[in-house]
Amino acid sequence: MANTYTQDKTFGQVDYLPKGEYDNCIFNNCNFAQQDLSDFKFVDCLFNACDLSLAKLSYTLFRDVKFKDCKLLGLQFDSCDPLGLSFLFDGCLLNHSSFYKTKIKKTLFKNCQLQEVDFSEADLSGAVFDHCNLAQAAFDRTLLERADFRTAHSYSIYPESNRIKKAKFSILGVSGLLQKYNIEIE
Repeated sequence: MANTYTQDKTFGQVDYLPKGEYDNCIFNNCNFAQQDLSDFKFVDCLFNACDLSLAKLSYTLFRDVKFKDCKLLGLQFDSCDPLGLSFLFDGCLLNHSSFYKTKIKKTLFKNCQLQEVDFSEADLSGAVFDHCNLAQAAFDRTLLERADFRTAHSYSIYPESNRIKKAKFSILGVSGLLQKYNIEIE
C-alpha cells in the first residue's frame, strides 16, 4: 500500500492519519496519543493544541515543525529521522521525553514544561529555553554552547560534564550550575 502525500491541508479534531508525508499542513486539536507515527514525514507543519503523548516516532521526520500548546509527554525524539530534524516548541508539555544524542541546534523551547527530559549527549548549540521549567532534566555530555537559559528555571547543569562555552544564564539561575557542590548561595 502506497503512502499518502498531503499538502496545504488543515485537520481538525482527528485521531487518525494515514501513513504518509504531510507538507505545510495544520493539525488543530488532534489526538494522536499512543499512536504509531513511525516513518511519517511532517515538513513545515503546525501542531496546535494536539496530544501526541507516548506516540511511537521511529524514523518519523519532523522538519521545520512547530508545536504550539501541545501535550507531548514521554516522546522519544531520539528515534526520529535525524536528517533535517528541526522544530519549535511553544507552550508545550514535554515531560519525560528524550532528546538523547539528537542534533537540534538553535531549537526554541518557549514556555514549556521539560521536567525529567533527557538531553544527554544532544547538540543544543544556540538553543533557547525561554521561561521553561527544567526540573530534573538530564544534561550529560550535552553541547550547550551559546544556549540561552536566562529565563529558564529549576535546571541543574554541571559545567564539568557539559560544554557550556558562551551559554547565557541569569544571576538567579547560577545556583543551577553549582548545585552539586552543596553550597549555600544567598
